[in-house]
Amino acid sequence: MAERQTDHSGTISKDDAYMKSSFFEQLVEHVFISELLQEVYYRFGMVVEVLRSEIDASGYDVVFECNNIVRHVQLKTSRVGGKTSRQKVNIALADKPSGCVVWIIRNEDSADCRMKLTYRFFGGPPGMPLPSLDGFSIAKHTKGNKDGLKTERPAIRVVNKGQFTPVETTTELVTRLFSIGPVTNGVPIV
Repeated sequence: MAERQTDHSGTISKDDAYMKSSFFEQLVEHVFISELLQEVYYRFGMVVEVLRSEIDASGYDVVFECNNIVRHVQLKTSRVGGKTSRQKVNIALADKPSGCVVWIIRNEDSADCRMKLTYRFFGGPPGMPLPSLDGFSIAKHTKGNKDGLKTERPAIRVVNKGQFTPVETTTELVTRLFSIGPVTNGVPIV
């Protein structure tokens, strides 16, 4: 069994997270889904159906259904204090009913060996499509082609952090996603 590398505080090192990126991506996704399911079930007495995408061709990672709302969700993640200031969003997500992006901000708590999550949200109210991506910049490949040129990715747009709505709690997120709890015009009252 491989040991995980930690920095002096017990937090997983950036190198370890990078070297095990597939594992780490799945870990964050499972923690998020668990938080969402628990919040909806224990706080609101409802069940969320979860469907996971096998292929990332349509811009979403997971589909949730709850309260007669279907959400196609693209998941993004970064750590608290990370330098990420934008996310790349597939334009195909706009073709899905109630498509949205949930940016998971993880705080690795070494004291209790758990991740604490907050979020950023980019999307419309339940039942409404993703806001238009027409005005956003076209993303470029991170690596150059054989000539060293970073070519455009026509189906991907760059959405800056400021376009995402900060969401501090899982309660607020599930309210925003599914119109559960106190809501005005699809926006949770907190």
